[in-house]
Amino acid sequence: MNAGKDRLKSAVKYAAWALAAVSITACSAIYQKHGYVPTEEQLAEVVVGVDTKDSVAESIGVPSSSGVLNDGGYYYISTLMRTRGAGAAKPVARSLVAVSFDSQDVVSGVERYSLEDGRVIPLERRVTDSSVENKTFLRQLLGNLGSFNPGTLLAE
Repeated sequence: MNAGKDRLKSAVKYAAWALAAVSITACSAIYQKHGYVPTEEQLAEVVVGVDTKDSVAESIGVPSSSGVLNDGGYYYISTLMRTRGAGAAKPVARSLVAVSFDSQDVVSGVERYSLEDGRVIPLERRVTDSSVENKTFLRQLLGNLGSFNPGTLLAE
């Protein structure tokens, strides 16, 4: 009888160790990199006052974002996100390279910014709201019964 209890105790002990190991590895950080920022060597090829928008696009690539108003410049953005367990992803590092142009589309400046240079700006994706939020299938079905007119079926 003691042999059965000893096996049960050792099985419970191994299960507890396995559960502890799984819980520790589940909380390890997962890093994801989003976006693209040119290297220092690539940025050294861009000459202020000489290069144009087309030559910048050819040498370091087309940016993921560009100036929306008056086509102001090119913005290369890269973000390193960290996720732990089931928690929300948080930005650990962000770098931004801004290439600005003058009115003749010639490079007027190249600036590099990081997460430490300013406050965190959350990047959001906006989605158009639908009119069926908070409505169950049954509520939608019963709501359509009021708009049904049998006279429209008989009239030809």
